[in-house]
Amino acid sequence: MNALAATNRNFKRAARLLGLDSKLEQSLLIPFREIKVECTIPKDDGTLASFVGFRVQHDNARGPMKGGIRYHPEVDPDEVNALAQLMTWKTAVANIPYGGAKGGIGCSPSDLSISELERLTRVFTQKIHDLIGIHTDVPAPDMGTNPQTMAWILDEYSKFHGYSPAVVTGKPIDLGGSLGRDAATGRGALFATEALLNEHGKSIAGQRFVIQGFGNVGSWAAKLIHEQGGKVVAVSDITGAIKNEKGIDIESLFKHVKETRGVKGFHDAHPIDANSILVEDCDVLIPAALGGVINKDNANEIKAKYIIEAANHPTDPEADEILSKKGVTILPDIYANSGGVTVSYFEWVQNIQGFLWDEKKVNDELKTYMTRGFKDVKEMCKTHNCDLRMGAFTLGVNRVARATVLRGWEA
Repeated sequence: MNALAATNRNFKRAARLLGLDSKLEQSLLIPFREIKVECTIPKDDGTLASFVGFRVQHDNARGPMKGGIRYHPEVDPDEVNALAQLMTWKTAVANIPYGGAKGGIGCSPSDLSISELERLTRVFTQKIHDLIGIHTDVPAPDMGTNPQTMAWILDEYSKFHGYSPAVVTGKPIDLGGSLGRDAATGRGALFATEALLNEHGKSIAGQRFVIQGFGNVGSWAAKLIHEQGGKVVAVSDITGAIKNEKGIDIESLFKHVKETRGVKGFHDAHPIDANSILVEDCDVLIPAALGGVINKDNANEIKAKYIIEAANHPTDPEADEILSKKGVTILPDIYANSGGVTVSYFEWVQNIQGFLWDEKKVNDELKTYMTRGFKDVKEMCKTHNCDLRMGAFTLGVNRVARATVLRGWEA
């Protein structure tokens, strides 16, 4: 099942639990606007190249739309639609005043020079500058984009609208980015894990963790878990997978990854098959890489008691059912990885106020939001007698539905 079908299915189940009428349900599903633009740039060798840029703006009932911009060769419209819709529910679960959006450009960033990427980003911004904005739609980095991309968008947008640092988040600190943004998704996942374990009378310390993915989210989660006394026994990335039953020394692994650009060959752990990372023996499994990695083929083999979805849509619906029968507790992505968008919101607030917070305030506020979010999800689980995924979906959908009705938008 692809990401859009799975997201629609979860939404429809939540709508049924909430008893939404069919017209309101339909209007919540349809995107507010889908934008597709041609971006033609001169390449460094003087030839012209054309790329397709797009933006799906899903819902703005609760505030400006919010979501990443990705540069990737296979940008699938269905997946972007699903991710835009997920952002609508995610911002509502986090209780921050945003709706959902997603977008990007179909290109291979590794095949383009820095100056070509800059030209492409600026042309894309010229095409959509009237459709994004501080109180309309606030982009952020995603796959294949980074703070530098956001700096180019900010600069190009400001040529039309005056200096507007709040038009994008995930910016460099020097241009109004927030302290703590880099670690935010990983730190949010840590706070989410803490909230879940506390409820079961446990703490991070002494638990055995397996982390799939050692990019921004996975590496920060590993570092913070290690600092709290958790034992990271296996880690993987695109170069391979490694394991050490006694616990991997994460600080040494960071140095190794910096030097070799991957976890492969780390001296203090033995290599394992990257495909077996999800079924390694552990207490807590954190998929922090791609979607759809936990499916009906491997769900029966999973030994973890808890799964924290730090990636977007890592678990297929079929796997969900198998795991719930096994008694595995899954903390869903629309809550577990919402630390990033929450700190993006803090960045936006700081830009609008023109007042920079220190890193401790950012982290303390993030902990408050993640802890409160978990309590809100649990309340919905009790009300509707459902699992954590449906608890999070009913919470998000209900908040958006209420805002839609209050604004008089229901059909």
